[in-house]
Amino acid sequence: MVSVDIHKNEMNHNNEIMSPTSSLHGLRFDNRFYQAMPADQEDTNHIRQVYQAVYSPVNPTPVKKPHLVAWSPEAAALIDLVEADCRSALFTDIFVGNQLLPGMQPFAMNYGGHQFGNWAGQLGDGRAINLGEVLNHRKEHWTLQLKGAGLTPYSRSADGRAVLRSSLREYLCSEAMHHLGIATTRALSLILTGEAVVRDMFYDGHPASEPGAVVCRMSPSFVRFGNFEIHAVRKEVELLRTLADFTIGADFPHLLAEKGDTERYVQWLAEIARTTGELIAQWMRVGFVHGVMNTDNMSILGLSIDYGPYGWLEGYDPTWTPNTTDSEGRRYCFGNQPYIGQWNLMQLANALYPLVQAAEPLQEAVDEYRTTFQSRWQQIVHEKLGLENSEEGDAALINDLFELLTKTETDYTIFFRRLTLINPADNEPCNDPLAQLLPAYYQPDTLDDEYRAAACRWISRYRARLARNQIPNEQRVLLMNRTNPKYVFRNYLAQMAIDKVEQGDFGLLTELHEVLRHPYDEQPDFDHYAVKRPEWARNRAGCSMLSCSS
Repeated sequence: MVSVDIHKNEMNHNNEIMSPTSSLHGLRFDNRFYQAMPADQEDTNHIRQVYQAVYSPVNPTPVKKPHLVAWSPEAAALIDLVEADCRSALFTDIFVGNQLLPGMQPFAMNYGGHQFGNWAGQLGDGRAINLGEVLNHRKEHWTLQLKGAGLTPYSRSADGRAVLRSSLREYLCSEAMHHLGIATTRALSLILTGEAVVRDMFYDGHPASEPGAVVCRMSPSFVRFGNFEIHAVRKEVELLRTLADFTIGADFPHLLAEKGDTERYVQWLAEIARTTGELIAQWMRVGFVHGVMNTDNMSILGLSIDYGPYGWLEGYDPTWTPNTTDSEGRRYCFGNQPYIGQWNLMQLANALYPLVQAAEPLQEAVDEYRTTFQSRWQQIVHEKLGLENSEEGDAALINDLFELLTKTETDYTIFFRRLTLINPADNEPCNDPLAQLLPAYYQPDTLDDEYRAAACRWISRYRARLARNQIPNEQRVLLMNRTNPKYVFRNYLAQMAIDKVEQGDFGLLTELHEVLRHPYDEQPDFDHYAVKRPEWARNRAGCSMLSCSS
């Protein structure tokens, strides 16, 4: 147990007395999940199977020499913290796991999951520890979770720690996704532990020592599909019911008005299906590939969660996956994400079957996913193309475009961003159809006459379609530019930042953090972050595909 004496003033690392009136001390912990859910009755922290329990109480393991690398002002504001709080030594000690505040009740959650289509059994928070739930001044609940804070009963064969490279990627991606307007867990801070962690990055028998780090993640809830699966598989039906009823009451209170438990569970699943459909449509909008869409990585709130070997499309390729573990089957590739979302929801429906005892209403609830995704994706593609409504012939125009993008390596982000430069009022012959789009092509010298002719035909059709828009061209450009980001967190940028931080240079991390806070804006000073992946990064480790090693 980490000891806390609330009656004494805190000392920072420079031995300066800190006032106990800091808003860090004023954080109000509600901890409704901890208080309401059945806990593991074994009080020793060792790796084991945990039965008849939703979580295990466990404290973070302190580290020797923590160093704050970055913090998010927007995430801090969600729990009423200000800059002075975040720059204090107390903040670093708390969010690396060296100290607990009064009211914190740390625990690790028990869940299972389907990994790559197969039931994996108990998984749980192997390197994540929830510190507690903060109730902010708006009466919103935010669970604070440390990732990389040490051993838990669910750590399996690992040590509960995390390395800098995966931690930095999670920290920046969480905040980048938020600013892209995509539902996500948040990241409050990134802190180096001052301790080394040994990892086999490529799983090739060559482990190496790497800098350790801890990310503080935030979410209204970290409950996943797998939280329900584990109890259903173990036939712990009353525990399953208790968790479902709590989750509905805490995070879906509007469903409490539903008459009868069965109808409530069905409507709850339908809502999860809709938010999941919306989420994956948004991933597809920006070219994001999660990489590990296991059921234990699916949020019950429809949030992006667990940023492992993710990536953004460079060249448009629906079969691309950023995950080396998935390189053969490509189960979680970009083009499969919509289908995997539905498959995962079916596993959740199976887990809830003991509470409903009828397959048809559960299937109808899951069907809400397909309806939501298809409707939302159709709307998104129209917005990506600057079309304010739908008309006959749009489907062919859209399908032909995506087919065209596969003919040569074409950067997904840059191509759609630069489509705004195609002017519907330009009636000149299509002598150079690709003039405005050349920055999107990875090998522009290889564009042959056949491709140019096909591109010219498509651009002519697109111009004609834009000419029938009912909105002025200026509004069309605004619509496209708030749909198609200019800046995304490409893997090579992440690797460059990791390399710099490992050398003690935090400048690039800070700059990227700022750029990614405004992904749709023109930021002329940072245009060099909105270009194609450089050739040196094509096959370099960390710049294209990544492993699950952390």
